[in-house]
Amino acid sequence: MDFSLLGPIAVTTGSAELSLGPAKRRSVLALLLLQPNTTVPLEQLIDSLWEDEPPEHARTVVQGHVSRLRATLAEGGAEAYGVELTTHGSAYLLRLPEELIDAHRFGELVTLARPEAAPGDAVPLLREALGLWRGPALTGTVTSPPFAAAAHALEERRLTAVEALGRAYGALGEHEQAAAILYSAAVNHPLREGLIAGLMRALFRTGRQSDALEWFHRTRRLLSEELGVDPGERLRGAYEEILRAEAAGRVRKAAGPTGGAGASGAGPAGGPRSATGGGARPAAEEPRPAAPGETGTAAPGAAEAGAANGPGPRAGAAPRLLPRPPARFLGREQQLTALTQVLTDRTTGESPLAVVAGPAGVGKTACAVQWAHVHAGSFPDGQLFADLRGFGEGDEAPPAEILRDFLLALGTPPERVPRSAEAASALFRSLVAERRLLVVLDNARSSAQVRPLLPGGPHCATVVTSRSRLDGLVATDWARPVGLQALGHEEGAALLGAMLGPDRVAEDPAAARELVDLCDGLPLALRAAAAQLTARPRWRLARLAAALHDERRRLALLSAEDAGVAAALRMSVARLSADDARLLSALATTSDGHLNASAAAALAGYDQERTQDGLDRLAEMHLVDEEATDVYTISTLTQLFARDTQGESGEAEPGGSDDGGGARG
Repeated sequence: MDFSLLGPIAVTTGSAELSLGPAKRRSVLALLLLQPNTTVPLEQLIDSLWEDEPPEHARTVVQGHVSRLRATLAEGGAEAYGVELTTHGSAYLLRLPEELIDAHRFGELVTLARPEAAPGDAVPLLREALGLWRGPALTGTVTSPPFAAAAHALEERRLTAVEALGRAYGALGEHEQAAAILYSAAVNHPLREGLIAGLMRALFRTGRQSDALEWFHRTRRLLSEELGVDPGERLRGAYEEILRAEAAGRVRKAAGPTGGAGASGAGPAGGPRSATGGGARPAAEEPRPAAPGETGTAAPGAAEAGAANGPGPRAGAAPRLLPRPPARFLGREQQLTALTQVLTDRTTGESPLAVVAGPAGVGKTACAVQWAHVHAGSFPDGQLFADLRGFGEGDEAPPAEILRDFLLALGTPPERVPRSAEAASALFRSLVAERRLLVVLDNARSSAQVRPLLPGGPHCATVVTSRSRLDGLVATDWARPVGLQALGHEEGAALLGAMLGPDRVAEDPAAARELVDLCDGLPLALRAAAAQLTARPRWRLARLAAALHDERRRLALLSAEDAGVAAALRMSVARLSADDARLLSALATTSDGHLNASAAAALAGYDQERTQDGLDRLAEMHLVDEEATDVYTISTLTQLFARDTQGESGEAEPGGSDDGGGARG
């Protein structure tokens, strides 16, 4: 159920709009919505509904409207939304979650936006806020002074948000966007000096100096003719900035090449590089379209009086979304220490980011989750976890889905979660900007999937796991890689001992080492082997090792229901292009798993450049390993899988899962 004040007064449930009746009944509802969860005296309602002397039966009229509103809301399922209209003596109370009121949501979004401190986040938040407007505020109410005053207050808040959006675009260097946003509002509010000043600066920075100065002179004349006053400080300040910047530009141009004519101070599109002393920042990503609700000839009002000054979305208890700690976790001291160094580094003033990368089944999730549990106390405001399904069955998780889960966990009511991923990402960053929060993003496929989910606060930390190296995050977000390799003999035997009991391993240490080799040192494979031995308590380790020597059976034996090496590798290979899958199949035919680019080209029938590019992609996905310059290795288990499941088309069989189960090691 949604209540609308920012445009025509309306109540909607799903896609249906409730019938509210005549203007006075809508006005009663509007007044109750302007003061939600507060008793509103009957006399105040009467004074607001009649501009002149109210009729003798005014009390009866108001009571009738309240009765009909109560029935209408009940028919719309108000109780299910926590909405209740009650009578308290000679007053009325509309009890409801304030998030159901569009003016309240508008105010919170505007409050969260910080156009100067975080303009990239402020733009989607302000666009989302202004998109809530559907016309002039309180349309459909009576034309009495109280409603006119309330509508004016809302309109002031809208214009303030428009000005803030213009400043945010300007801070990003997107001056054309700023000018477009501010122009429409300035036409409808030609005496609002702050608005005109912002428009003048935006026009000047797009190279339209004459237009900028014309707006000043036009506004100065209107102020003089209609109000009998001179321009105020904000308007004069913008005018003087432009004149100074123009004069400085002329001086630099006159100086010629030796005086730096090429550095004339002109910014993008001929605007000044700095009219205020600070250089304009370059545009971020692609230009953004104007927000809905920001243009139009009828000025559509702005936020509920005082709404934008209230608190942001209420946070509940600190979210604890981590999976349970990995069972029988052993070793990985070097990687855990590396994670600690990266994720607790506060010297940069930025939000630290680590990427735990490695082949399928090597235990990336377990390592990240183990670290998260050990260091949870360093993040008292919560720990968030999400499986991005980058290498699982089906489609990867879209960022909007994960952001919704995060925002709900942080206490944002469902009605207040932005619909667009861009706005949801900005809201997420704003909510956690000052919190000490840990975010674990498991099983990522690409850097693009991760970026919208990154918190921006300096006290937050993020750890990402992936089969891909995610070089893009390293390049653009200063992510620090933490590589995870297969276990050595001692670590692998210790894992078998933890799973089977130390005595069973100690009775045949040579067989334990042999099992580690046959499992390529992968924790997932070793756990599957331990599951086989647990189900067969009479088997010695040597008997399973003998069975695993049969390459036709090895992958099947190293599976345990939904957790197995074949299932994990299947999802890695399924993400390859047809060319790269065929190259992997060709590499699987080598006798010892070692080769160089020339040998790989000969096996695949590709030219050298095509082969090298394919090898680089396979190494980035940890399906092959570049041990040294032009020395590539492919693990035995990967060879077996590629031989068994790759046909001439290079397409992998469907099914399988990521190393979530195998990562418990």
